Amino acid sequence: MGLLSMLGLSGKTENVKEFMDKGAVIIDVRTVGEYKNGHIKGSKNIPLDTIHSKVNEIRRMEKSVIVCCQSGMRSAQANSILKSNGIESMNGGGWQSLESKL
Repeated sequence: MGLLSMLGLSGKTENVKEFMDKGAVIIDVRTVGEYKNGHIKGSKNIPLDTIHSKVNEIRRMEKSVIVCCQSGMRSAQANSILKSNGIESMNGGGWQSLESKL
């Protein structure tokens, strides 16, 4: 398994489309300050350091989740947390790269 696969980044373009077709919500896990400096329109900001405490809130959305950040590292961590809590999610990587795929 390659590094991209371990981070949940391989085959991302197809998965983004599949997730968006299912009505996925985009969660940006960067800090509030980073988010304010630019983000995907309609995305929800839940910083990585608060994701554990927001799992039930995210679950109640009853939607698939695409997580993004600046480079893909924090979103990989968030994706792992969400999946381990039974939430269908994928790592969208860096927010600017993800935005270009939408």
